[in-house]
Amino acid sequence: MGDKANAHPGAAGRATAADHPASVRNVVLVGHCGSGKTTLVEALALTAGAVNRAGRVEDGGTVSDYDEIEHRQQRSVQLSLVPVEWDGIKINLLDTPGYADFVGELRAGLRAADAALFVVSASDGVDGSTRMVWEECAAVGMPRAIVVTHLEASRADFEEMTRICAEVFGGDDPDAVLPLYLPLHGPEGPDGHAPVTGLTGLLSQKLFDYSSGERKEAEPGEDQLPDIEEARNRLIEGIIAESEDETLMDRYLGGEQIDVKTLIEDLERAVARGTFFPVLAAAPAAEGARQGLGTVELLELVTRGFPTPLEREAPRVTTVDGRPRELKPCDPDGPLVAEVVKTSSDPYVGRVSLVRVFSGTLHPDETVHVSGHGLADRGHEDHDVDERIGALSAPFGKQQRVLTHAIAGDLACVAKLGRAETGDTLSAKDDPLLMEPWQMPDPLLPLAIQAHSKPDEDKLSQGLARLVAEDPTMRLEQNQHTHQVVLWCLGEAHSDVALERLRSRYGVQVDVVPYKVSLRETFAAKSAGRGRHVKQSGGHGQFAICEIEVEPLPGGSGIEFVDKVVGGAVPRQFIPSVEKGVRAQAAKGLAAGHPLVDVRITLLDGKAHSVDSSDAAFQTAGALALREAAADARIHLLEPVAEVSVLVGDDYVGAVMSDLSGRRGRVLGTEQTSGGRTLVRAEVPEIEIGRYAVDLRSLSHGTARFHRAYARHEPMPPQVAEKIRQQAQDG
Repeated sequence: MGDKANAHPGAAGRATAADHPASVRNVVLVGHCGSGKTTLVEALALTAGAVNRAGRVEDGGTVSDYDEIEHRQQRSVQLSLVPVEWDGIKINLLDTPGYADFVGELRAGLRAADAALFVVSASDGVDGSTRMVWEECAAVGMPRAIVVTHLEASRADFEEMTRICAEVFGGDDPDAVLPLYLPLHGPEGPDGHAPVTGLTGLLSQKLFDYSSGERKEAEPGEDQLPDIEEARNRLIEGIIAESEDETLMDRYLGGEQIDVKTLIEDLERAVARGTFFPVLAAAPAAEGARQGLGTVELLELVTRGFPTPLEREAPRVTTVDGRPRELKPCDPDGPLVAEVVKTSSDPYVGRVSLVRVFSGTLHPDETVHVSGHGLADRGHEDHDVDERIGALSAPFGKQQRVLTHAIAGDLACVAKLGRAETGDTLSAKDDPLLMEPWQMPDPLLPLAIQAHSKPDEDKLSQGLARLVAEDPTMRLEQNQHTHQVVLWCLGEAHSDVALERLRSRYGVQVDVVPYKVSLRETFAAKSAGRGRHVKQSGGHGQFAICEIEVEPLPGGSGIEFVDKVVGGAVPRQFIPSVEKGVRAQAAKGLAAGHPLVDVRITLLDGKAHSVDSSDAAFQTAGALALREAAADARIHLLEPVAEVSVLVGDDYVGAVMSDLSGRRGRVLGTEQTSGGRTLVRAEVPEIEIGRYAVDLRSLSHGTARFHRAYARHEPMPPQVAEKIRQQAQDG
């Protein structure tokens, strides 16, 4: 790696269909917002010859962040695929957003990739969310490497950042995280900062000078070798420790000079196995330059050290009725199994699905079976349908380059799949199969919306359906209790993008309204009421009198209606009418307009008229009786209480518990977990955690996660209830 005398400049850059899984590398770029992932992707594309010297594709756009929303917000908000070629290998670079609100796009990238590049800014360090993603990758054994960017910053310190990475990512084995190269600095400028102009290969002991805008190899001077000796020895020991040759360490400790070729081969195997994590440095090309610093070394690492799709285990697959199905790993001749990892809409092409092919070979214009199961809780109904796909293509900026096929291990865009949604499985129509969906983060920030105008109302349902089809981390709720349309999102940035897409992509203007929590009412004690509805206005009048008793029941009992009328005081045919009137009034509420629950309503007595009594009259009397009973009773306002579980770093446990208490929460207990984290369990009124997804992120600096589940409704404190009642009256 980095030891070739004349590095291959890359192919012409036009992504083609791969002919064998061994010639494919799928790499996802991970890192916090602003770490330089997109800039690095463009630098790699430039070095590979995929873009011109301005870092642009033919239409003038960039290879990533080409969406209008991304231009306006100046950050990535979606997963982008950039295919390049290097040394005969097709590299699918998956650029992911770094902002926590778009973690769903990150998870999709992890699903589609076989290895990860963690991009770390030399000036900003490693944040908590990046550390958590590293742990996710470690749990599934995904190979990883680290790229340090922003070396041009005045406070950048590559050596210190390498030490931090070893401490954060290395865990119990910091010697598994070591640099392959050290920066080569030029003369100090007026500000005292010496810019990085090249790299020194620790294994090869060669210099790679990028100061001219193109990589040039040179031999180091004798005075430079001692500076790299300590780092080189540590790297060699780290590689040997991961070697499958158990005699290598003894030979090395015995003074034997280990051949560099042997070390590189062991290094590549350890990287591919996910047991050694090299640290590299990279910087974008200067204006007019042909190669960015470290990009050749990085492309060599990807092509020679990262695993092929053949080295990934076959996914768990079943038939659509749930029977297990065994697959060979990444077999181009096997049954077709592909997964939609991203769905987007193009104003000219329509719906475009980015798919990862795990088995078989996908061809354009063939009919496939589309299966979507297991996401009903996100508003995605289970579906099985045959669809004829359109063209296959490889994205490059706003362009789509036509592909003749997509084999197992490759990624491609599929046009004209009208029903396919993110997470769906594509398989042969005569052999339908289903992949287990990947884990999605729970959307926990509610966004209540309503159509801005009548034309918007007509388009709203279709626009929302398309929105959630593209993004399974978004959940659509039609709340039958509050009569609100609610989009559940991951955060404020996520909700902003959703609103912008509704407006610009689907032509739907919506207004954001205050989110309503589903409140209830109940009686605090037994009460009685008399409903009298007597009117005479010529012809048939209206006559109905009923007397009821209302008593509270345990939570969750609903409404129980009991008939205890004796002697026919209320004719039998009108008793259902009383019940209907009582239940209708209960649904409307009594004190603050919220449904009445958990009471027993007993009909005790009443009066009727042989001519003027009617179904409508007794319905009205029943409602009046319930209102009178409420007027003489104390009505409790019930609020929903959620069970909240917060997984947070030990450093923030105190702050989280204090914050939960300030939200009228009851902390039930804590539990120590791995990785220096604590699980805090509490019960908190839902009215207090509407924005908890945003507040917790700020409180924990993005390192905490939480889950919520409905527990029950319980009485609201009198002072809070009075405030709600006053708001209802003012409204």
